Amino acid sequence: MSTLTLCIVVVFCLGYLCIALESLTKVNKAAIALLMCVCCWTLLMLAPGSFYPDVAADGVLHHVAAVIEHHLGDAASTLFFLMGAMTIVEIVDSNGGFNFVRDALKTRSKRKLLWRVAFMTFFLSAILDNLTTSIVMIMVLRKLVQSREERLIYAGLIIVSANSGGAFSPIGDVTTIMLWIKGVITTQGVLTEVFLPSLLSMVIPAAILSLTLKGKFDKEQNLPKAEVSHFTTAQRNAIFWLGVGGLCFVPVFKTLTHLPPFMGILLVLGVLWTVTEIFHYNTAEDDTMAKRVSDIMTRIDLSTIMFFLGILMAVAVLQEVGVLTALGENLNETFQGNYYIINGIIGVLSSIVDNVPLVAGCMGMYPVAAEGAMAVDGIFWQLLAYCAGVGGSMLIIGSAAGVVVMGLEKITFGWYMKHISWIAFVGYLAGIGCYWLEKMVMG
Repeated sequence: MSTLTLCIVVVFCLGYLCIALESLTKVNKAAIALLMCVCCWTLLMLAPGSFYPDVAADGVLHHVAAVIEHHLGDAASTLFFLMGAMTIVEIVDSNGGFNFVRDALKTRSKRKLLWRVAFMTFFLSAILDNLTTSIVMIMVLRKLVQSREERLIYAGLIIVSANSGGAFSPIGDVTTIMLWIKGVITTQGVLTEVFLPSLLSMVIPAAILSLTLKGKFDKEQNLPKAEVSHFTTAQRNAIFWLGVGGLCFVPVFKTLTHLPPFMGILLVLGVLWTVTEIFHYNTAEDDTMAKRVSDIMTRIDLSTIMFFLGILMAVAVLQEVGVLTALGENLNETFQGNYYIINGIIGVLSSIVDNVPLVAGCMGMYPVAAEGAMAVDGIFWQLLAYCAGVGGSMLIIGSAAGVVVMGLEKITFGWYMKHISWIAFVGYLAGIGCYWLEKMVMG
């Protein structure tokens, strides 16, 4: 490894460390990711010829510029997909589309509520995404459970269920979106083969946590249906089905047109935006100004988008200098191609640091093969989707869902590790075992 390559790795590791210690440094991880990205590319430009020996000296700068644009295009497709999906969910939520969630969860039994929360979160996160689903479920949970001690148990289960639900859907988690857009997993493959392991990784923790809850709530839970807009029930239902149905349609659109997934998201957003503008035409002016999509878009978390941009482009540098390929070869040599162990370790790591750069790194480390474990929908890629998604539940900082719930409910790192981490780990291992059995039975 050359000195320059070592410097790039050191900068990346330092940046990664600062991102992992965001709660201590108080510096937004998006800022660190952007700095890390620019510093790594700048170091590469100090001697670009050493990394591209086959390119003529007078053309190496143009080659690097083309390489950056190529990686930026890959990153942009993921970012536009995320921004479109987040905007669609905001539109549905701001216009009362999720009112049905409150009604579906209504019960006095503590255990019944736990199972309803678990399954509702699991399937909603597969349709939407684990981050948005966690926010919606925590908002609903606050109206259902008054006791903070009991609410923390439900909140912990929401994190586990959201990450498990996102792992078996091509649009349920940022990491599965990345793998799907890259083309290493397909919608049919991940739905049919990763569903049961993901379900088991949610059911087992839910069963264990249900043992800690007994009896009923003191009184019938009141679920006020606040009218968030002047839309009629039919209009709100239309917005809900256009939004959620549109998200489900995106994989179908990709299959039919062979266009990138973000084009399908933009189609759904364009249709939904047009419909809401038409609905707003006859509403009061103040309601129109408050609910227009252009206003909703200002509430999209841009810092998260910037974080993903910085991370994906920084990982691209490691891919260009050959570090990821070397790391992948070392892992293969150490564990002799045992993809269950390799992905199991990756899943544990994803609970310590963000799973986005881990998956981005793996996509750079391991090439797609024509057949075998590395083929499209092969064991390696499907296990990676499962492990990176579900593994993030083992620590509260290991996933976007965990971080947002931690902030909303003020859950401490220690409480989560004591009450939830070991339960999530048991479910994680059970899911890997289930996937192994599936492959044994299917041959």
